[in-house]
Amino acid sequence: MYDHILIPVDGSDESTAAARRGLALARDFDATAEAVHVVDQRARRLTRTDRESGHLREHGESVLADIESLAADIGHPVTTELLAGKPSVQIDEYARETDAGLIVLGRQGMTGLGKRLLGGVTEQVLHRTALPVLVVSGAEETGTTGFDYSRILVTTDGSANAETATRHGSAVADCYDATVHVLNVVDIQAAGGAFNAGGLNETFIERLEENGRDAVAATADELKRTAPDVSVETAVERTTSLDGVATGIREYVSDRDIDLVVIASHGRSNLKRQLLGSVTSQLLRTADVPVLVTPR
Repeated sequence: MYDHILIPVDGSDESTAAARRGLALARDFDATAEAVHVVDQRARRLTRTDRESGHLREHGESVLADIESLAADIGHPVTTELLAGKPSVQIDEYARETDAGLIVLGRQGMTGLGKRLLGGVTEQVLHRTALPVLVVSGAEETGTTGFDYSRILVTTDGSANAETATRHGSAVADCYDATVHVLNVVDIQAAGGAFNAGGLNETFIERLEENGRDAVAATADELKRTAPDVSVETAVERTTSLDGVATGIREYVSDRDIDLVVIASHGRSNLKRQLLGSVTSQLLRTADVPVLVTPR
């Protein structure tokens, strides 16, 4: 599925962590890997001399040289490209031009506003691209060249958008001989309203759970069809948190020691005008494991 993996880097710790995972994925999928650094057009406008402009290019070349050294440590070749312009636009356009199958990004780059916020460039790429994006949540231990993906979580709400997550979860699970957990979260607050959740009829909640069981069963059947050797576990969980489905997913990740979450960019309830589904957006900001976001 992933023949060419694009790894945008900016020199931050999370960017380097993402590059390490991206290179390892390329090695394990026998894919080509390419690292790109974008000289931000805003920084270029602030330069006053050729020397200052040269420093920006030198920094980018240094960042890419570090990734080449990292690739040598991991044992997989990488090509590099220095671009200039608006980072999210350049990353998206270059990914399409090079026929990338996956983009790997750190959650928070050099311009990130806070540890629990999604970095500006990462969020903009997610809004623009029609490609799957692996978002790496934080800096990781230096020297790591192999990663454990033995427990993968695929979330589903039964929508057509969620079906794309199934295909990608299947591919990763097949590569790493992983167990796939298929989860549907029943949001009690959303079903009954923030001030009426306690009064919901139990029969109605059971009906929601039955719909959830149908959704996870359909996903499990598709996983078994595409990756028959992969072990599959299913679950339907309730959440009463005001933060909704994302909280239920995070709790499941923590309880089951999940290594990777695969989620569609938009769920059943998202409006067409939304750039990124609310559950996906919240999960990306708060998850402590990598999240693979699959496109509509």
